[in-house]
Amino acid sequence: MTLSRRKFLAVGTSAAAAAAAGLTGCGSRSSLGASNELSMWTWVGSVNDDLIAQAEKAIPGYDGMKLAMTRIGTNYKTKVLTALAGKSLVPDIVAINDDVATYFPNADQFHDLFELGAKDLEKDFLPWKWKLGITPENKMMAYPMDTGPTALFYRSDVFTKAGIDIDPAAVAGLAPDWDAYIALGKKLKQAVPGSAITDNIQGVYDYRMAQQPKRYMTSDGQYIGDQDHVRQSFDLAVRVVKEGLSANAQNSTDKNAVVTNGKLVAYNAAVWWAQLGPKNAAPKTKGLWRVTAAPGGAGNRGGSFLGITKYCKNPEAAFAFISWLESAKNQAQAFLDPVLFPSTPATYTDPTLTAPDPFFGGQQIVDVFAESAKKYPGAYFSPYDSIIGTPIGKELVNIEASGKDPDQAWADAQRQIERELTRAGAI
Repeated sequence: MTLSRRKFLAVGTSAAAAAAAGLTGCGSRSSLGASNELSMWTWVGSVNDDLIAQAEKAIPGYDGMKLAMTRIGTNYKTKVLTALAGKSLVPDIVAINDDVATYFPNADQFHDLFELGAKDLEKDFLPWKWKLGITPENKMMAYPMDTGPTALFYRSDVFTKAGIDIDPAAVAGLAPDWDAYIALGKKLKQAVPGSAITDNIQGVYDYRMAQQPKRYMTSDGQYIGDQDHVRQSFDLAVRVVKEGLSANAQNSTDKNAVVTNGKLVAYNAAVWWAQLGPKNAAPKTKGLWRVTAAPGGAGNRGGSFLGITKYCKNPEAAFAFISWLESAKNQAQAFLDPVLFPSTPATYTDPTLTAPDPFFGGQQIVDVFAESAKKYPGAYFSPYDSIIGTPIGKELVNIEASGKDPDQAWADAQRQIERELTRAGAI
């Protein structure tokens, strides 16, 4: 399936419209907030509060301007796209999640950050993260914030019961790839019945795909979501279930439960899972967890960006703010709270990050995640990844939850994808 540039723009606009009830609104163009304010929308837990408090007094280098930030609780993306569609009372600055490519069809509603001086700061960031914010037309629409490098989390007490050396380097040596990880899982399950090495089938698929150098489409619009790298990730996820190594936790409550009750003893996941999973769901396991290099190699899942809208009342001040907020020094502060992993490698040696983490037995976990972030090969994310990934995810759940035949599930997923891309005019 190949997507022309004309269709790319048309489909992208259509996809955005589906989320935003259309970008066809009209009216006078204006930004949100007073003339001496830079308005910013983001979601809860996306920025460091102390840094924001400083900017709310004065934008660094622009004493006559200050920040006015709004945290959006629900339906964030829809509200941003709706504001853009209305072209009135649009925030000057918006946070954008890891689905940044879905905004590319609306890139004309954002400033090109290259024109504001971004090129001079490129050397400070992970190359693959930097590229994710650049459109196929070489316009820099989004500035890097945090990342989501992946690693293997594991329970040292359970590994000890199974007679496995708990040293992170030893565990990495035992499970350098997914085949070895499955063998390790079988040993754990034999020693401690009920042990699982993933929360559910999609956990394996998502994190295997997060290690791939390619995903569902090429940058010139060719559909590759039916090729071997996707099918092999699909089959790997099925295999983990067939081996009885999945906890079959299909919703957030159950996912927390399998961490709390100790069923999930190892998990290949992104850095943010440390807080979302064991620290929140199983605080009594403090000191028992460790992390090491993930089976199958480096990966990334998650991470966000900042964009300056075309309606911004002072683009130069806005760029000064976002480049200050995402400097190496300030990303170290954002790692402490709200635990955002930096996209600036210089931060990885900051004492803030290298301090031993008592929850992980005093391990310096930044070393593991920094290596993953630096080694991740990067991949092209298209505006249609969610359209393609959703049917695959649903069919994987059908396999684990309902026993659906995997070959039939794969075929059904591909039919659904073709139908959705056709409906969108992409193929």
